[in-house]
Amino acid sequence: METEGKVIMCKAAVAWEPGKTLSIEEVEVSPPKAHEVRIKIAASGVCHSDWAYLYDDAKMKTRPFPLILGHEGAGTVESVGPGVTKVSKGDHVIPLFLPQCGQCERCLSPKTNLCTKNWEQTQQCVLADGTSRITCKNQQVHQFIGISTFSEYTVVPEDNVTKIHPDAPLDKVCLLGCGVSTGYGAAVNTANVESGSTCAVFGLGTSTQTSLRSPRLLEPLSL
Repeated sequence: METEGKVIMCKAAVAWEPGKTLSIEEVEVSPPKAHEVRIKIAASGVCHSDWAYLYDDAKMKTRPFPLILGHEGAGTVESVGPGVTKVSKGDHVIPLFLPQCGQCERCLSPKTNLCTKNWEQTQQCVLADGTSRITCKNQQVHQFIGISTFSEYTVVPEDNVTKIHPDAPLDKVCLLGCGVSTGYGAAVNTANVESGSTCAVFGLGTSTQTSLRSPRLLEPLSL
């Protein structure tokens, strides 16, 4: 059935309140607005940040609820909103919690990639217009860092999406959105590790592998 331009009903793991396990719910995902992309999520990693914003007393106070967590994902573009030029329907993509507009001062600087595009909005778990594209039981469900990969479909800003090779395994490249890139950046940009270097690595693995040990977060994710 053609879904472009229509609300999609799908499953998602919803955090209704802090400190509580996730609940599998049927949610409604609206079509993308201007400069937005709707993605059919194929795979998602679980990062320590997901756990922290659900169970850590300090962090949970900085995010609104109800909330759909998840920011390490990979999937296929289901549809695009007006003005989107970077990706097309059918592209395999990774949603990024750090945007890359390519125009702001930080994007143009060689010292940082902390793009300012929609930053304040996504930190409040909404998109550019101050709302979410996901609802459940007649109420808005916030999108974690503007992404929400713990949903079968999600809508993200165009600048928060990167196209990948169609042959890349989606269940593996989903980790590139956070865990892998964090470790790579630490080694190459911070530690300045060069080709041929001899290194000692402590705590091998990404934050995803660490947080997979948390049964409180993962147990309700079995659909």
